[in-house]
Amino acid sequence: MCGIAGWIELSRSAAGKETDLERMTRTLVRRGPDGGGLWTDRHVGLGHRRLAVLDVHRGAQPMVAGPSGQPHAVLCYSGEVYNFRELRTELTARGHRFRTHCDTEVVLNAYLEWGVGFVERLRGMFAFALWDPRVRRLLLVRDRLGVKPLYYACSGEAVLFASEPKAVLAHPGFTARLDHQGLADLLGLVKTPGVTPFRDLYEVPPGHMLTVDDRGSRLSRYWHLPTVSHEDDIADTTTHVRELLFDIVREQLVTDVPLCSLLSGGLDSSALTAIATDVLDRAGKRPIRSFSVDFVGSADDFRTSEFRPERDNPYALQVAEHLGTAHQTITLPAEALTEHGNRNAVLGAHDLPLTFGDVDTSLYLLFSAIRERSTVALSGESADEVFGGYHWFHDPGIVGTADFPWLSTMQFVPERMLTAEFREHTRFGEYRADCYRQAIGEVEYLPGEDAQDRRMREFGHLHLTRWLPVLLDRKDRLSMAAGLEVRVPFCDHRLVEYVHNIPWKIKTHDGREKSVLRGAAAGLLPKPVLNRRKSPYPTTADTRYERDLRQRAGALLAENRSAALEVIDAGALRELLDRPEGYFDTQLRRNPLETAVSLGQWYQEQWNS
Repeated sequence: MCGIAGWIELSRSAAGKETDLERMTRTLVRRGPDGGGLWTDRHVGLGHRRLAVLDVHRGAQPMVAGPSGQPHAVLCYSGEVYNFRELRTELTARGHRFRTHCDTEVVLNAYLEWGVGFVERLRGMFAFALWDPRVRRLLLVRDRLGVKPLYYACSGEAVLFASEPKAVLAHPGFTARLDHQGLADLLGLVKTPGVTPFRDLYEVPPGHMLTVDDRGSRLSRYWHLPTVSHEDDIADTTTHVRELLFDIVREQLVTDVPLCSLLSGGLDSSALTAIATDVLDRAGKRPIRSFSVDFVGSADDFRTSEFRPERDNPYALQVAEHLGTAHQTITLPAEALTEHGNRNAVLGAHDLPLTFGDVDTSLYLLFSAIRERSTVALSGESADEVFGGYHWFHDPGIVGTADFPWLSTMQFVPERMLTAEFREHTRFGEYRADCYRQAIGEVEYLPGEDAQDRRMREFGHLHLTRWLPVLLDRKDRLSMAAGLEVRVPFCDHRLVEYVHNIPWKIKTHDGREKSVLRGAAAGLLPKPVLNRRKSPYPTTADTRYERDLRQRAGALLAENRSAALEVIDAGALRELLDRPEGYFDTQLRRNPLETAVSLGQWYQEQWNS
């Protein structure tokens, strides 16, 4: 995993702007702590920070194909292409010769062999910039599900790009300006593809390519969720999913650096860890390392709820013992979650006032602790979106409501807590409804599909295109801030495409959530884990965290000068703080306070207001 940054300006020479490129690239050093490189010519600058995972001693970037003085193509690449060995074999048979054993060189040669259509052959998580000086064309490409981030901005006649907003903001030619509509999109938790809270700064949407050449710049889509008829019965469906998962995990275990598993004790991460254990055991390799997170005093502080029925760690330990992994629990004290430097690191990683509070901080601390022992980690992220694991997939009232389903449970801030001016200026409620209709309008249905399957196809589309990107962005920023590469096997597009088209009655054939995944994992896990109910990522219940959060929100009100109070209604915030001590004992209740505090800090640091 790495970080990329750069610019292109075809109308005039960019000679002498290497300092600007170096400034952009330097902001991404946490994404690539193992080295960096710059490449420039008359019209293009490419910057790279490397986290060495494959062919550690070679594979430096930007990578050039052809003579150094007259290159055929130059690549600046972040991510992993998991089928690189297969592609390398095919390219070798076609006459290509390789100097390294890394996937970067395979991507570069794939372009030289197959042209722009090569991207459809890539299987993995990636974001890259590829410059072809022969036709004066830059390609900015992002993977199908958007696991890896990629931003771009127009600055005069130049196009700037980077893995994170901070690198674009570091370019002297780009002036940061707030886009209130983009901020409403973020606070509304609707994640419209391409939208950011910075005016003129955009994301390359998942499954898209931005082409910049003498004709201008244009976005094109190379992948979308396909709609096809599913012909397999329950048994064949379960078998195929199991076979896919084994193939996916086998590919994603390939690395030249230490690898581990993020093991929560839930079905998703436990299944991946079990499959990885089986693959490694058959190859005669050492057991995989696994890590879980817990909090000091959690056994005493934990309170069961419908949302979070039980603690994770006892199940993680049970799975680790069952599989024989080299397991370690990272136990976090309350003071680590409230420590100002850690909260600042999380905000700095996001570049945005997007936070899930102590969940984000604990993730960052977990990743930082893991990075001392491993460089790559497997994660169960996205299984709930792919297989329909959230409780709202199974609540008829929520299923029947024309709104983003997760908002029934999870919001950054309720609309009533926003100022009347912000709501009116952004048309907050209407905008969210428009975003929902836009998302539903993208869904493709099967001819003759019944009402239930039509609606659950919509649910799947909403989660994969609007909710999952929020979680993937969070995982990318917080892991890369610690220099840790996190791989997400459930985001393999072959699995996503297959499961997306499974009829709902098969997906829930045993009357429970994730029936197909549970069936695919049968025989690999202890029955209590296999049959366990969905439980979200753990959060602290320590009252010290609540007191610290109250103090931060109170300070925001007492200062009474923050521009955040032009967005968050001060009266509504005071009313919330009047709740009795102990009220904010869960992340869901804390979210509005977390958002207000984060927004205040973001305005102060980004806009000095």
